[in-house]
Amino acid sequence: MVRHHPERFELVALGALGSRPAELLAAAREFRPQALAVADPAAAEALRPDLPAGIRLGVGEAALVELALHPDVDRVVGAMVGAAGLRPVHAALAAGRPVALANKESLVVAGRLLTEIARRNGAEILPIDSEHVALHQALRSGRPEEVRRLALTASGGPFLRRDRATFDRITKEEALRHPTWSMGAKITIDSATLVNKGLELIEAHWLFGVPAERIDVVVHPQSIVHSFVEWCDGSWIAQLAPNDMIFPIQYALSYPERWPNSFARLDPSALGTLEFLPLDDERFPAVALARQALASGESAPAAWNAANEVAVHAFLAGRISFPSIVEVSRRVLDAHRPGAVAHLDDALEWDGWGRREAERVIATLASAR
Repeated sequence: MVRHHPERFELVALGALGSRPAELLAAAREFRPQALAVADPAAAEALRPDLPAGIRLGVGEAALVELALHPDVDRVVGAMVGAAGLRPVHAALAAGRPVALANKESLVVAGRLLTEIARRNGAEILPIDSEHVALHQALRSGRPEEVRRLALTASGGPFLRRDRATFDRITKEEALRHPTWSMGAKITIDSATLVNKGLELIEAHWLFGVPAERIDVVVHPQSIVHSFVEWCDGSWIAQLAPNDMIFPIQYALSYPERWPNSFARLDPSALGTLEFLPLDDERFPAVALARQALASGESAPAAWNAANEVAVHAFLAGRISFPSIVEVSRRVLDAHRPGAVAHLDDALEWDGWGRREAERVIATLASAR
């Protein structure tokens, strides 16, 4: 986006976990931000010798928060994977800064807290996920009281039609081959289990103030229709675009304007048949678990999300099977006893509890092999 609209954007600061320091260094050299921060100290040491002069380098969570509060920043993009992105997003909203949010886990872990802080400080949360950008656009067609329900679309991932009896033999390589999107490892696995759709359901609840029972998931393998809104009169408004994240990113960064661009256009005459299927809860139980977590109390989504993060990493490391990813989060959710999330530290404590409980469950599964 910065390359495409250099007259509109300046990349003031850049923060990351630091898991791909070579790519981060390349971005720093190209865009010359004033400041750079990474969560991982080892990544900082790898970056330091080759960092262009004049770029200040910070390390750790406090440095990432500092970037979100940089005086020259007027819009923050929250795109760090997992709960690690929560504190910078919280800090930006508390300072009244608009946040374009790709990190869905922030709203899953602390949805009420972040939305209340944003409202109190006049800060807007703009979604970057393609599904929520679609809903954001469609909802501009009417008043909130006219909305009957929201429908999130899901590709179904690589295992939509695979024999369920073979799920325990799914390999990491198979799970990382998403049919329509190119994404990082964690979100790609979440797409294969449809946990990502559960996370998106919780996020949509907080973004748009719609109860979970009025948010549906529809399987759409082509990933062309990004979501729907059904209105009280029976009309449906959908948003279509190529399955390229550049479109929702531009929407989030340019809102409330729309900017012309030269991105590849959608040709409706070449689409052929668009397929829509009901969600199979037996094949993909994660969405039902997300509903259970949301209904169980504010702390439950934080614990469920944390358990899933741990389980995904365990699967990628070869410690558990593919079906065990959802099983771990199910057992953690069943063991959870709801608690309040009145402060950011509460959310992070529940996140920590979910991680510890997930590791205990994984150990139990390993001993039962």
